[in-house]
Amino acid sequence: MPKIFLCVLIATVFAGPAFGESQVKPAPNGITVPDGYQDWRLISSSYREDNKTLRVILGNDKAIEAALAGQTNPWPDGAIIGKLVWKEDRHPQWPSAIIPGELSHIEFMIKDQEKYADTVNWGFARWVGMELTPYGESADFAKECVNCHIPVKDKDYVFSKISPLPR
Repeated sequence: MPKIFLCVLIATVFAGPAFGESQVKPAPNGITVPDGYQDWRLISSSYREDNKTLRVILGNDKAIEAALAGQTNPWPDGAIIGKLVWKEDRHPQWPSAIIPGELSHIEFMIKDQEKYADTVNWGFARWVGMELTPYGESADFAKECVNCHIPVKDKDYVFSKISPLPR
């Protein structure tokens, strides 16, 4: 194989985003999927009966530090709370066990009192399905998020209850 062809082939194969760089489009308000969210620590979990979804709530280091210190009302700037949501499924060998099925969506709340003053000091973003399709037609989708979170205004607009663990 001629060296020039091999160089062109290698350049073609490795052209485009660098290894590990996300192909996921930002939310309509410009928020991007946080790097490394898959390795964040657990804050809590929940199950919604109305839409039969399981949720795991994760936090970046700033959110975990705040949760452990009991400093979540308000959450500090820089805290990011992530929610990974799956449709419920049944374990094939243990039908009474509800397990994660198809990924419904992932979503994030980013605390920044200055940047997100118009949306109760939180930046909201959601991506749908395994394709991680950004949710919302315009940045105004965040108003929908704010309206949903009004019932927990006195908890800094956060539904998640920190799950207790022994120390």
